[in-house]
Amino acid sequence: MAELKTKKNDASVAAFIANVEPEQKRQDCEKVIDIMSAITKAEPVMWGSSIVGFGHYHYVYESGREGDWMLCGFSPRKQNLVLYIMSGFSEYDELMNKLGKYKTGKSCLYLDKLSDVDLKVLKELIKRSVADMKKTRKGAC
Repeated sequence: MAELKTKKNDASVAAFIANVEPEQKRQDCEKVIDIMSAITKAEPVMWGSSIVGFGHYHYVYESGREGDWMLCGFSPRKQNLVLYIMSGFSEYDELMNKLGKYKTGKSCLYLDKLSDVDLKVLKELIKRSVADMKKTRKGAC
């Protein structure tokens, strides 16, 4: 079984964020760090070379594969700012309808810029997702 390449590491979040371009995306990243830190009560940590994560949980798939992953996180990609909402979006229709301009994948929320969404709604989405992950994942913190 292949080992997961994206793991928590000791790389500097501050150094990573300092290199994000353009300036507006860097400012958005700093705001997301503030939001996710406040909600999770966790310090930001690098996962791999381009993801900033908060908190963690252990998972075990039916196949026997297991590992650790973040409760929430984000990555400033070239095209979008990607927020990782690990519980997915199926339980949050009312919030998603009020959020603003975005696209989603299974647990990825793609934003062109943070100003495209209602920050109050985004905070509630992250808060609910983290709470749901802590309820359903043993040892999540």
